[in-house]
Amino acid sequence: MKFGWNDLDEIAIALAEEHPGQDPLKVRFTDLLDWTLALDGFTGKREESNESKLEAIQMAWLEEYKDAQ
Repeated sequence: MKFGWNDLDEIAIALAEEHPGQDPLKVRFTDLLDWTLALDGFTGKREESNESKLEAIQMAWLEEYKDAQ
């Protein structure tokens, strides 16, 4: 499955699967960017990212993290 910067739920689920137990609020944006770009099926480009996109990903991932607790 392919997904990009606007597919927050897919990104959040994939990050939760790749980094189980990781508190998203403790992840630096530089790491979040690298981890997102490394996700299997992610088609976005580094230069398309910005702070608001990373923050939105972090909040979506936080919801996944809370649901898993």
